Amino acid sequence: MYKIIFSVFMACAFAADVCGQAVNSRQLEKLIRKKASPQLLNVLDHPETFHYQIIYTVIDRDARNRPQFSNHYLRVDTTDYFNPASMVKLPVALMALEKLNDLNIRNLGTGTTMLTDSAFGGQSRVETDSTSATGLPSVGHYVKKIFVVSDNDAYNRLYEFVGQESLNARLQQMGYSSGRITRRFVPMTEEQNRHGNPLRFLDAGGNLVYGQAASYNEQPFDFSKKILIGNAHYNRYDSLIRTPMDFTTHNSVPLPDLQQILQSVIFPESVESGKRFRLDPADRNMLLNYMSELPGESAYPKYDTSEFFESYTKFFWFKDGKQKIPSYIRSFNKTGWSYGYLTDVAYIIDFQNNVEFMLSATIYVNSDGILNDNKYDYETIGYPFFRELGMIIYDHELKRRRKYSPDLSSFRFSYK
Repeated sequence: MYKIIFSVFMACAFAADVCGQAVNSRQLEKLIRKKASPQLLNVLDHPETFHYQIIYTVIDRDARNRPQFSNHYLRVDTTDYFNPASMVKLPVALMALEKLNDLNIRNLGTGTTMLTDSAFGGQSRVETDSTSATGLPSVGHYVKKIFVVSDNDAYNRLYEFVGQESLNARLQQMGYSSGRITRRFVPMTEEQNRHGNPLRFLDAGGNLVYGQAASYNEQPFDFSKKILIGNAHYNRYDSLIRTPMDFTTHNSVPLPDLQQILQSVIFPESVESGKRFRLDPADRNMLLNYMSELPGESAYPKYDTSEFFESYTKFFWFKDGKQKIPSYIRSFNKTGWSYGYLTDVAYIIDFQNNVEFMLSATIYVNSDGILNDNKYDYETIGYPFFRELGMIIYDHELKRRRKYSPDLSSFRFSYK
């Protein structure tokens, strides 16, 4: 196993709102502005409108292929709320795999049949999964759907498996104290989201391997800080409410935390032991495979590529249904999009040119100020922001001199 060389920049990784201004932020802004189009410059010039945040992580290798990291921040502020949307699926998937390992029960693994029952208002049952090779649901298949197409139901089921209390206790334990995961992606009350479904795991013969009773989170959340976004919003009954939308009780994970969570999977030894998820090598390989797999490469589920095109969950310079991703490039990432917020946290590899880097960003694009109206500026501002930002950093990385070329062979996968 490789060892990681820590740079002084790692000390700032969890205090980006404090250190971000001092850690090469001017250098990063100069790099982006030098190549930016007028449209991108307009975004950069109006941070109060777009609330963008950017983290560019430079990776250099030594003679033994050991990586070191330098984080460069632009307008990163953990107090400036953004809705993480599907980004919360990243830690939930990791904690679900971790829980399987912690249970350490014979015949209980990522492929074990997982049946979901119901025991409280708003809950639903799952006994089959027509998208899997076996026709049955499992943790591993849910993890795949989360990363390949950001499936909401898959997230809901793993949220229920880990449980709301355990999800948040683990975030706190790992030092992600500003993060919280409070809800499923289905209309539910705060009280309903505190309740987890009863579950059964069965072996190939239909025998019970592990049973999990319905759970309930008794721990309170600190919702003392009000988070109000926009000028107006539509409620769940499609009525226009002419007041800002209240995000006080919504999910929340700051961008530096998401970047570190992804880095802890890609390069486990680059973070201190307390911030590593308890994953075995098979878990990590499965995750890397699914993080980088494209919808058209999946047999189970078999996706309609006219809807789930190559870059469906790859925002950085690829979020264009007409553009093919070069075969020698892979993005190991997670994206989120909702309420006018777009986020992508990625580790990007170019196998042909031996280039690697991490890039994380979020932006808010909602010019009419109305939330929940499905009228956001994704196509005109949001996706072009990611595409151009990705191209600028990628072009810089292609030209950047490296003392040692990285050996990236461990990140090659056969997508079947």
